Amino acid sequence: MVVAASVVVAAGAVAGVLSAFEDGRGPDQARRPQVSAPPRPAPLPAEPPSSPTVAAESAVPSPSASVRRTPSRTPSPSRIERKRERTTTVTTRLYRHPDSQVLDWVRAHSGDPRHAVIASRIADQPAAVWFAEYAPDTLTARVAAVTSGGAAQGRVPVLVPYAIPGRDCGGHSQGGAPDLDAYDAWIDRFAAGLGSGEVMVVLEPDSVAQAECLSAGERADRFASLARAGRVLKEANPRARVYFDAGHSGWNAPGKQAAWLRQAGAASPESSDGIFSNVSNFHTTADEVAYDRRVLDALGGPASLGAVIDTSRNGNGAPADGQWCDPAGRKLGRTPTLSTGEPRIDAYLWVKLPGESDGCKGRPGTFTASYAYDLASS
Repeated sequence: MVVAASVVVAAGAVAGVLSAFEDGRGPDQARRPQVSAPPRPAPLPAEPPSSPTVAAESAVPSPSASVRRTPSRTPSPSRIERKRERTTTVTTRLYRHPDSQVLDWVRAHSGDPRHAVIASRIADQPAAVWFAEYAPDTLTARVAAVTSGGAAQGRVPVLVPYAIPGRDCGGHSQGGAPDLDAYDAWIDRFAAGLGSGEVMVVLEPDSVAQAECLSAGERADRFASLARAGRVLKEANPRARVYFDAGHSGWNAPGKQAAWLRQAGAASPESSDGIFSNVSNFHTTADEVAYDRRVLDALGGPASLGAVIDTSRNGNGAPADGQWCDPAGRKLGRTPTLSTGEPRIDAYLWVKLPGESDGCKGRPGTFTASYAYDLASS
């Protein structure tokens, strides 16, 4: 079975949602987020005609354009599951960062007929913040800006460090730190910005599941750096919850994935709080819950280890034909929450921000209003 990894567009010009802060302006100096009650789904307007103005993309791409191409057939969720996905309420404890491409679009397009749907169903939801640029000199301040913003509101931010050397096996998302020594130092700076409040860290998407392309020695070195990263993050902030890459239910077998995760430190409570899956992919929540439990069982370690699942675009499951690039017919999955009601499933998260293109409906990593509307109104 041919399965390719995430394509997180991060090379060169891609700076992600934090690129605006490279000039020293952190999110705590930017527009403060509005704290509001969980939004109710807005009535769906008729599909508006396409317009070059309202469909314009943000000039700053985001690293959360990550996708994982998979040809595996995934059944669509049942009607009951679909109903649950549409009616799940938003937790008040996850942090919504005040600067993102979707919020920029919402602020600039109040008259667009798609505005109410995109604002209430996507922009109002808490989502992860990616750190895909190497840029060590500004890293601590950028991380601290996000974690302090979450702490000020009593909410939990979700951070995604994405700078492991050799990421994406040198494919579309190549980049990151020049070597593992530099990466270890980068993680030290990342950890210095974590503060003392609650925070969740989705550590290096694809770094374990996509390790097949590495030699045995390279894989062992990478896994040693990941285990170290987990220890450093948790030592810097004992309230940090660190999750390791489990791929997704259409990728590696649970036993194989667990064996690699164990080498990467994911079974050790000194490094890990568990695993994450489905980042930027489309597999149903039910499939991911079952898969993650099998991985956790095979992984071993303390019973406290859990899993978090990216549900941002999995409302209709993965396309049967394996299409990975902005596939048609997808929809939003369950809204982000720390209360899943599922044993060993710690959270449903939006790791990839819905509406940021994989490269087919817009430039890779950029927010595309037409795509966001399709996901939110399906």
